[in-house]
Amino acid sequence: MSDVFINYRTGDEESAAALIARELVRRFGREHIFFASNSIELGHRFPAELDGAAEKCDALIAVIGPRWTEVLGPDGRPALEAEQDWTRREIRTALDRGILVIPVLVGKATRIDRVILPEDLRELADCQYKRFDHRNSDADLAVLGDALARQLPELGAVDRDASAARDRAQTKSRKGSAKDAGHTRMRTRDVEQRVRGGIGNLNGDLGTFVNEPQGPVNTGPGPQYNAPHFDGDNTGVQFTAGDNSGTVHQRFERERRPSDDRR
Repeated sequence: MSDVFINYRTGDEESAAALIARELVRRFGREHIFFASNSIELGHRFPAELDGAAEKCDALIAVIGPRWTEVLGPDGRPALEAEQDWTRREIRTALDRGILVIPVLVGKATRIDRVILPEDLRELADCQYKRFDHRNSDADLAVLGDALARQLPELGAVDRDASAARDRAQTKSRKGSAKDAGHTRMRTRDVEQRVRGGIGNLNGDLGTFVNEPQGPVNTGPGPQYNAPHFDGDNTGVQFTAGDNSGTVHQRFERERRPSDDRR
């Protein structure tokens, strides 16, 4: 049984499909990759071979180029519209079986709009895709192979690049950790700058902070009573820095203005 079926449309990026098939054969072995032009023996009936491989594979890679929906069939209409179109039949079989289906978008191909797909293929638009660019082929093929080895244990067991795949995964993990650490440091600096000389709350996690208080501050669990008056920059306002389990009572007053005869 072939684990991976390479599906493609004649007239649309066959070269990319051949390159993908060749790399996967190198990595996992010919017996695990079905590619019609290489996997069907001379003289064998290709309809039966294609149907049988699509019915038994564990994953299908749908190679989709810019002309995938435009290639015409013998009747002059888009081949995709014909129910017996082989490309459509193979994908439909995989979707109906519920196996792993990976669209590979080649070159300038865009993500497929489900509206333009036949009803029996619309689920294809929901499948997470991988981009493939000839200029970045080595890296793109490595990512695709790593994903297959990770999701299909039988392939992982025969992966000739298992060691390199582990190294790539560790490198990716380290980069992710470094990125998260850098983001945390940036947030810390941002908080330090924003709390300087102010009063506020740090995301609700650290409680209320009071920086450079000008008046009395109760840092215990009991009630806090403040009766500041506003005069200029309001530096008399203080907040509790404790666990806030008590109550806070505040009375805000402005200094009374003198009457006319006291000016």
